[in-house]
Amino acid sequence: MRIFLTGGSGFIGSFLTSALATRGHEVTVISRNLKKPPPFPPRVYVLEADPTKPGAWQKIAADHDAIINLAGLSIFNRWTEKVKKEIFDSRILTTKNLVEALSQRQQKEIHFLSASGVGYYGFQGDNFLDENDGAGDDFLARLASAWEQTAVTAEKSGARVVLCRIGIVLGRHGGALARLTPLFKCYLGAPLGSGKQWFSWIHEQDLTNIFLFLLEHPEMKGPVNFTAPYPVRNRELTQTLSAVLRKPAFPFPVPEFLLRLTLGESADMILKGQRALPQKLLSNGFLFKFPTLSVALQDLVG
Repeated sequence: MRIFLTGGSGFIGSFLTSALATRGHEVTVISRNLKKPPPFPPRVYVLEADPTKPGAWQKIAADHDAIINLAGLSIFNRWTEKVKKEIFDSRILTTKNLVEALSQRQQKEIHFLSASGVGYYGFQGDNFLDENDGAGDDFLARLASAWEQTAVTAEKSGARVVLCRIGIVLGRHGGALARLTPLFKCYLGAPLGSGKQWFSWIHEQDLTNIFLFLLEHPEMKGPVNFTAPYPVRNRELTQTLSAVLRKPAFPFPVPEFLLRLTLGESADMILKGQRALPQKLLSNGFLFKFPTLSVALQDLVG
């Protein structure tokens, strides 16, 4: 299969790109800067262009069997109004341009797998959240909702659209573990705030396997939660990572006021969280290689 991938040079995208190419797929990655391209394997082609702007790249994108849209500025920053706009534009403009490319496609059938996040659900405490639940009303929820609404318009051009609501990705070379592991190794790991907030996570290998599963199951459409079947509370995350690394955690939690002072509004991401479940994947027979946090962390950092 020929796959066009935005965000392919990022933490999630680079791992996915290599995995797709290894499985025999031909992958075209769009990048704004080719000066330092990642060391991709054969069957990966890198196209220099800005996906937030219309251009000749759109015709190339449309000439593929599938599009995986992962582009977007990192949300792990302090959210000033300027940063919020940049986060929003990086996602919505790219997706809008991809939808426009698909509208010009002669052959109508194509898979359009567009990223979103479990932040779509907002912060609903201990409630179990699956694909049938509605959107929240905080910044991340409104962002995810607008992102999905833009992606869904591709159905008018005959595309099969999957909305990939991705949880916190645990991987070897970036993401949450890249921030947490050094702290724990220095005996500075600790619960955050109350420690009761939920942490919906996914191992990078399972995330890749989900994308492959969806490409092979065209009957699956609409929202899909990319999360492990057993979300954990922040306190359990701290205890498990501490045990796997064999580094005792700090005995006192990081106070909520200190996190808000440091991170501002974006502190909500780590002080609240979601208890999301991959109901649609489980119902369709997907098997997780790393269903529990302890197994995932043993593989990644044990």
